[in-house]
Formats: sequence, C-alpha cells, structure tokens
Amino acid sequence: MSSRRSVGSLVSDDEINNMILQLQALLQTSNQRHSRRNPSASNLLKEVCNHIRKLQREVDDLSGKICELLSAMDVNSVDAEILSAILQF
Repeated sequence: MSSRRSVGSLVSDDEINNMILQLQALLQTSNQRHSRRNPSASNLLKEVCNHIRKLQREVDDLSGKICELLSAMDVNSVDAEILSAILQF
C-alpha cells in the first residue's frame, strides 16, 4: 500500500488501512464471531455502524431506566444526590 497523499487528501492510504485494522480489532473484542473471518472494509464499516446503533439503543434504554429510578426516588435523599453526582461525569 502506498503512503503517498493524493492531491486534496488529508489521510494517506496507510493511515486508512491502519484505522480499518483498529476498527476490526475493536469489533473482534466486542463480538467474537468476527474472529473467524476477515471482512472487506465496506462490510467492516457496515458492522461498525450497526454496532454503534446497538450501543446507542443500550444507552437510550439505560437512560430511560435511570430516569424511572430518579423519578421514584426522594429528590432530597442521599442516594439521589450520589446518583446525580455520578451522572454529571
């Protein structure tokens, strides 16, 4: 692969290949089924997008659960203050 930069290109081919390898490693860590095959860059990017969507759904679900817990708590309780402090990070 070439490390040359084309006119107007901000990222070299080597840098793109390195980023693709890093994405693949992240997906393998999070989902072991990918370790059996070596997907194309296009398929890898689709899988990354799907994984991000899945993580966003999980964040949304957890946010909803936290809202339910907070609404059920006494706002002046020590637990509510601790939870609020944790969530501010």
